[in-house]
Amino acid sequence: RQCFQCQCCVNAMARRTHSAGNALPLWRPASLATFSCLLLGTLSLTAAFYLPGVAPTDYHKGDDLKPKVEALTSVRTQLPYEYYVLPFCDQGVNMVNQDALNLGEVLRGSRIYELPYKFSMGVDENCKILCRKKYSQQEIEAFSLMIEEDYRAHFLLDNLPVAMSVFHESDDGSTLKAYETGYPLGHVTRAGSMEMFDPDNDKGEDPEQWGATGQIVLFNHLRFTILYHEDPSRHGMRIVGFEVEPYSVEHTYVNQIDFDECFNEIAGENNNCALNTCSATDKVSLSSPPLLLDPKKTKPTEVIWTYDVEWVESDVKWASRWDVYLQLTDDRIHWFAIVNSLVILIFLTGIVGLIMTRILRKDFARYNETALSTEEREEMARDMREETGWKLVYGDVFRPPPYPRVLAVYAGTGMQLFVMTFFTLLFATLGFLSPANRGALLSSVLLFFVLMGAPAGYSAARLSKLMKEENHYKTTMMTATLFPGACFLMFFSVNLVAWYQQSSTAVPFGTLVVLCLLWFGVSLPMVFFGAYMGYKKDVIEVPCKTSPIPRQIPPLPWYLGLMVALPVGGLLPFGAVFVEMFFIISSIWQHRFYYMFGFLALVFLILVVTCAEMSIVLCYLHLCAEEYRWWWRSFFTGGATAVYIFLYGSYHFLARAHPSAQMDMLSTSVYFGYLLIFSYAIFVLMGYVGFISCFMFIKKIYASIKID
Repeated sequence: RQCFQCQCCVNAMARRTHSAGNALPLWRPASLATFSCLLLGTLSLTAAFYLPGVAPTDYHKGDDLKPKVEALTSVRTQLPYEYYVLPFCDQGVNMVNQDALNLGEVLRGSRIYELPYKFSMGVDENCKILCRKKYSQQEIEAFSLMIEEDYRAHFLLDNLPVAMSVFHESDDGSTLKAYETGYPLGHVTRAGSMEMFDPDNDKGEDPEQWGATGQIVLFNHLRFTILYHEDPSRHGMRIVGFEVEPYSVEHTYVNQIDFDECFNEIAGENNNCALNTCSATDKVSLSSPPLLLDPKKTKPTEVIWTYDVEWVESDVKWASRWDVYLQLTDDRIHWFAIVNSLVILIFLTGIVGLIMTRILRKDFARYNETALSTEEREEMARDMREETGWKLVYGDVFRPPPYPRVLAVYAGTGMQLFVMTFFTLLFATLGFLSPANRGALLSSVLLFFVLMGAPAGYSAARLSKLMKEENHYKTTMMTATLFPGACFLMFFSVNLVAWYQQSSTAVPFGTLVVLCLLWFGVSLPMVFFGAYMGYKKDVIEVPCKTSPIPRQIPPLPWYLGLMVALPVGGLLPFGAVFVEMFFIISSIWQHRFYYMFGFLALVFLILVVTCAEMSIVLCYLHLCAEEYRWWWRSFFTGGATAVYIFLYGSYHFLARAHPSAQMDMLSTSVYFGYLLIFSYAIFVLMGYVGFISCFMFIKKIYASIKID
């Protein structure tokens, strides 16, 4: 893989905002005067409120617009690159003045540059010349490599990403319009034909084989279609759509042209900059000879870059302009996944309910033994012999486990991740994390994680106090550093690889400093504050005292061994969420917007309940077999779901990655590094769910029996 020298240039997402407060009538009663003032002040602020980065901008006919570019991405590899890593036209681009990106944008690899394209609001323009360039053999090889790996360019205009229109036919025969963000740099065709390679074909074909025997086509002409909505009585012209249609055309001209003077000029206007292939009145035709790239050609290759701009008035209002980007082609598969998950959930709920019912029934029967007949007493005696194993270990069930401090630390971190996930999904479901505000989701995850350090410290302190850990400072410090430190180490290792690859996903050193400041300046003090409050509380009361001598554990049945119980414990929770995991990983892999947070919140709830119930069932079976070492078992049973998620992500990589990306250890390490961080977080989160559910279950059942 050839590496490219990248430059850094960033842009802010802040947009101009317009207040829209309307005068409201005052209430007359004097007794309500104070309340009215407060209410009116609140309403006026609300009327002028917009989420950051998503405020509308009004334009007027003839206003100049400058599009921008975010990155080059591919569905065949997870290494994004900056746009100007390839020698595109950069005349007039300001690489010095840079606006700031938010933390989420930087971490996701966004690097926003200006573009030399120039649009005039509401003015149609055909065959505008951008520039002419002569590329060396090395530069043509760079273009060819990117085209073979299916890289796409992502432009931005008024905070809208450029997209190609895709039409789907619904069941009722109607046509549904959707967007595929970005446009391909080119495509690979078969030798002797213009048949385009389909990256989603099922023939097992490799585009590199086509590139070796076929032809590489470069898209050097872009036809932009910009949709706008205008309501003269309320606002000016607002951009509601940004579409592109790429073409490949080998431009020709008769007379020598000074292309520096033709920058952003229409070909043939005023008898200047005339091209034979298009003009102000004649658009580029699909029948025009395409521009073919030959990586083996030693002579310079001339490329003339051109574009069209067409403005179309639309009925779509500004508030709804993102709907087509977030359009679901078929939401029935999500409902099918929900129903599938609910079936598993109902099954496990029935098992847990049966266990609790039998325990309570036996308990009540013992207290009312005099009211039973002889046959009922004999039947109860047989059942009690079968299920009294868990009652025999009451003196050991709350015995502290090995490495109690580590368990308390991971339980506290799991609590932190659980609360972080809850608030993130809550704000996302309410619509605060709009895709128009790029990077908001990742920024929110980091913000909620560092702020939820207090629950982590509190939970770790209460558990360590229960397990008689005396070194409070060490427990608190480990809670604040163990999980974040492991994630930061993995992230830094992946970042070194990205730096070496010169990928735009490489995080600058300044951002690493910001992450460390958030860690030690916010998260660490919050953990210590939570631990201080936790250690001030009394020790958690448990219904049974621990005996001084540990009870001998009998041999376990084969189906309760770790090699069987743990895989089974993680399989059912993963089965409840794997369909939604497919959409999440596919959205990340294909660089699409994932905005089905309502489905995701429901699936997360099902995952938590399923994991808790599965942990309780296995914990009960182990206790019935007189295996009282449930502490770490319950944690690993819940965390086993993360192993399946990691394996599924690995399968997705092998199935979707480009062959060259699979063989490239550097790009592979980037993908699996981030997958490992995600799986590690799921392991701690679900491990906490399994542990805390078993802890509450054990407290409940042992509190219901009479200990002599």
